[in-house]
Amino acid sequence: MAICVKAPLSREQAKALRAGDSCLISGTIYTARDAAHKRLCELVEQGKELPLDLKDSVIYFVGPTPAKPGQVIGSAGPTTSYRMDAYSPTLIALGQTGMIGKGKRGPEVIDAMKEHGAVYFGAIGGCGALLGKCVKKKELVAYEDLGAEAICQLEVEDFPAIVIIDSLGNNLYETGPAAYLAAKEER
Repeated sequence: MAICVKAPLSREQAKALRAGDSCLISGTIYTARDAAHKRLCELVEQGKELPLDLKDSVIYFVGPTPAKPGQVIGSAGPTTSYRMDAYSPTLIALGQTGMIGKGKRGPEVIDAMKEHGAVYFGAIGGCGALLGKCVKKKELVAYEDLGAEAICQLEVEDFPAIVIIDSLGNNLYETGPAAYLAAKEER
């Protein structure tokens, strides 16, 4: 059974989730990819104000396609998360509690998640058209010049994701294959 997750995601909510939990995320999330992450971290380095409040934020690593007539957003599948690894620790330290993407994360990101109480959700690649249907509203926040990679605020409803790495550092990419192999040996 899926856990209903409300975004913004408080640290307490993030800390209650465990690797392997199936979730349905509803509420406000943000889009940002590597170019936007780089700009955010440059603002942090310069001591300037960010264009969004990172407290309890969930950022989806996505560059959606243009919306067709009658749609809020086009295909909205996850991008490879390691592209954000150089920037994620900084944003997590500033209050970000959730990330949605695909693929493995580096040790610095996992350390920041454990230190500050954040989680990494996996969304299924190749399902962008279906994931886009979970988006009920989209609003540009910053960096319009980045096109599909601009920061947008999304209102989502029942967006499916799995906790890949929890705030304790438990990692489904490590525990999942080990559990599979152990179950296979028992047969």
